[in-house]
Amino acid sequence: MPDRIVVGSLGGAFGVQGEVRLKSFCADPGAIADYTPLFTEDGRQFVQLVLTGQQKNGFTARLDGVVTKEDADALRNTKLYADRSQMPSLPDDEYYYSDLIGLDVLDTGGKSLGTVKNVMDHGAGDLLEILVPGAPDTVLLPFTQAAVPTVDLASGRLIADPPEGLF
Repeated sequence: MPDRIVVGSLGGAFGVQGEVRLKSFCADPGAIADYTPLFTEDGRQFVQLVLTGQQKNGFTARLDGVVTKEDADALRNTKLYADRSQMPSLPDDEYYYSDLIGLDVLDTGGKSLGTVKNVMDHGAGDLLEILVPGAPDTVLLPFTQAAVPTVDLASGRLIADPPEGLF
């Protein structure tokens, strides 16, 4: 979904009245409700999202059309997407994760290292998961200015200066 950005995920039911557990991926977690309508990968649309409470690692919420515990449980592990046009513009040195996935990774000498498969945030900083051709495992590259000095979205590539021995 190139015209949409993942903004959160659903964790199943909260109680028996159709509320869901919601994890927001937004810089301001509560702003997820401002980006409606939200969409699922299979095209389902939620026009209304109301945050009903806060819990560890997220929120509880109500979505239009979700009225029972079974409805909410059926949405477990479902990602929510917002239209890119709803999202705020970013400064030049910030990127949406979805813009990085699929970029070619070159070293500072122009040699291909692989392709960005995923972007992960485990709290200490972002990591780029690099799919290396012919390698059985992926490589995790810190997404820092030192390790990735250049990101060129227009050319579909980034230049990496990985730590010694990483590749």
